Amino acid sequence: MAKLTFKTDNCKGCGLCVDACPKGILQIATDKINKKGHHPAECTDMDACIGCASCYMMCPDCIIKVER
Repeated sequence: MAKLTFKTDNCKGCGLCVDACPKGILQIATDKINKKGHHPAECTDMDACIGCASCYMMCPDCIIKVER
């Protein structure tokens, strides 16, 4: 089982990771705002993550860490 970690304070909410996720388990949080004023990305179901690292590779700001 994989584990995703997000540096949410650095996320600009671009959504590239959301589009890249083959399982569709990432979303842009609508109820949270980070210190830069953006809605950060978050994982909705960590148990469904397959650890493919597509989100990691697509993130232009390197805020995602994938551990297997």
